[in-house]
Amino acid sequence: MIKLFKNLQRKDWLFAAISFLLIASQVWLELKMPDYMSEITRLVQTEGSKMQDILYNGGYMLLCALASLICAVITGYLIANISARFSKNVRKKLFNKVMDLSNGEVKEFKTSSLITRTTNDITQIQMFIAMGLQMLIKSPLTAAWAITKILNKSWQWSALTAVAVVILLSTVSIILVLVLPRFKIVQKLIDQINNVTRENLTGIRVVRAFNAEQYQEDKFENVNNNLTKTQLFNQKSFAIMQPVMYLVMYFLTLSIYVVGIYLIKNSLMADKIAVFGDMVVFSSYSMQVIMSFLMLAMIFMILPRANVSAHRINEVMDKQVSVKNGTLKDVPTNEKGTIEFKHVFFKYPDAEEYLLEDISFKINKGETVAFIGSTGSGKSTLINLIPRFYDVSSGQILVDGINVKDYDLKYLYNKLGYVSQKAVMFNDSILNNITYGDNGKTKTTDLVKKALEVAQAKEFVEQMDDKEQSMIAQGGTNISGGQKQRLSIARAIAREPEIYIFDDSFSALDYKTDFTLRHELKKYTKKATSLIVAQRIGTIMNADKIIVLDKGKCVGIGTHKELLKKCEIYRQIALSQLTKEELENA
Repeated sequence: MIKLFKNLQRKDWLFAAISFLLIASQVWLELKMPDYMSEITRLVQTEGSKMQDILYNGGYMLLCALASLICAVITGYLIANISARFSKNVRKKLFNKVMDLSNGEVKEFKTSSLITRTTNDITQIQMFIAMGLQMLIKSPLTAAWAITKILNKSWQWSALTAVAVVILLSTVSIILVLVLPRFKIVQKLIDQINNVTRENLTGIRVVRAFNAEQYQEDKFENVNNNLTKTQLFNQKSFAIMQPVMYLVMYFLTLSIYVVGIYLIKNSLMADKIAVFGDMVVFSSYSMQVIMSFLMLAMIFMILPRANVSAHRINEVMDKQVSVKNGTLKDVPTNEKGTIEFKHVFFKYPDAEEYLLEDISFKINKGETVAFIGSTGSGKSTLINLIPRFYDVSSGQILVDGINVKDYDLKYLYNKLGYVSQKAVMFNDSILNNITYGDNGKTKTTDLVKKALEVAQAKEFVEQMDDKEQSMIAQGGTNISGGQKQRLSIARAIAREPEIYIFDDSFSALDYKTDFTLRHELKKYTKKATSLIVAQRIGTIMNADKIIVLDKGKCVGIGTHKELLKKCEIYRQIALSQLTKEELENA
C-alpha cells in the first residue's frame, strides 16, 4: 500500500496536509462543545445565573458545530480530489505497464485478472483513501484528545471507559483474524467471475450451437456461489461489529450515570453541581472515545481488502518486462526490407523444451517468403518473434541488418504491417479500423480506398449503408470471418510498411478471393517484403521462397518445385491437398 502512495502528486500531498489541519480543527471544535455544555449545565443549576450567559455559551456551541461542519465539507472535497486523482494515475500506470508486457507475461496473469486489477482493485484503494484517510487521521486525534480531557475527572469512569475500549478492540481483533485471509480469496473469485463471463460472451455462438447454456450457467453458478458464500461470511462477521459497538456505548453511558449517582450522593452539597457537570462532560467525551474506536473499526473493515488489492496491483507493477525497449530509431541502414534469422532458439519461460531450434535464413527486400508445416510446428511463433511479441531465447533476428532488440519498439513496429492469425476488429467505423494507429504517415481517403480495393473488401464495404463510415461491432461480430480478414489486410496495407507479416490471414477466404487478393497484393507490395504463414499449398506455391518447419526445426528452404523434389515433408503436405497432376502443372 505504501509503495502505491508514491503515485500521489505534490498537489495531493498539499491537499492531504490541509486536510490534516482541517480535521484537527474539526476534532478540537467537536471536543470543545462538551465544555460549553458543562458550563450551561452549571449555569442552569446555579441560582442567579443570567439567561444572557446561557445563550452566550449556547451560541458558541452552535458556532463550533457550524465551523466543524464547514471543515468536514472542505475536507471531504479535498480528499475526494486526492482519491480520484490517485485512482486515475495508478490506473493509467497499470494500463501502460500491461501494454509493455509480452504475450507470455499477459498469459501469466490472465486477461480476466488484469481487468479486475485495473478496475475493482484500484476502486478498493480509492475507497480506502476517500473514506479511510479521514477516519485514520480523525479517530486517533479524537481518542487521544478526549482521553486527556477526562483523565482527571474520576478513576471509576476512566476504568469503565478502559473496559469498554478493551471489549471493542478484542471484538475487532477476533473478526479480523477470521476475515482477513478471505479477502484474497474474494479478489481471486472476482477474477474467476470475470473469466467465466468473458469466456461465455466471446464464445456465445458456440454455446448456443451446442445447447451448452445450462453447462455455462452451472459453471457461472459454481463460481458465483463461492464468491457469495465468502462475501456473506465476511459481511456477517462485520455485521457483528456494529451491534457490539452500540451495546458497549449504551452500557458505558448507563454505567457512567449509575456511578455518577453514587458519586453525587456521597459528595458535599457544594460539590454536587460540579460532579454532575463532570458526569455530563465525561459522558460526552467517553462517547467521543468510543466513536473514535468505531471509526477505527470501520478502517479495519476497508484496510485489509485495500491492502490485498494493493498487493495485486504491485504484482503487475513490479513485474520485470522481458521485452525491453531499445534506443535505435531513425538510423540510416545499409539494408532495407531485409530479415535475417541467425541460429534462433526459442522456448517459453516456463517450458523445458525448445519450441524453435537453430532457425537460420535470410529474406531480401521485395521477396515473398512463405512458412508452412504441420500444426504446432512453430510457424506463428517464429514470425511473432520479429515484432518482439516474444524475445528469442538465444540467437539473433536482424531487420535491415540491425538486431530487433536494439530498435525502439515504436520505430520497429512502424516498419511492419502485421495481420494476426485471429482478425481483430475494434468497435469503430471501417475507416477508423483501417487507419488504426499512428506510424507517422498520413492516411488519405484515396489510400484507404486503394487498401480496400487491394484487399478485395471494396465491394462489400460499398454495399453497406454508410460505406467506410459503417460501424463495426466489438470483435467484428456483425461481419463474416472472411470480411474481417480482408479488413485486417487492408489495415496493414494502409500503413505502407517495409515488411508485411501475414499470420495465416487468408484461411477464411474462398479460393477465388484468395487467388485474386494474392495477385493484387503481389502487384501492390512488390517493393516490400512479405512473410506469409499458411496451410494451403495454393496460397504459397508462387512464393519466392518457402520455409518448411517440422517440430520447431527448419527442414527445407526453396521454391515450390525445389521442395517437391528434395523435401519429403513438404511433398506430403502438398499431396494431401493437391493431386500429382495438379502439382506437376502448377
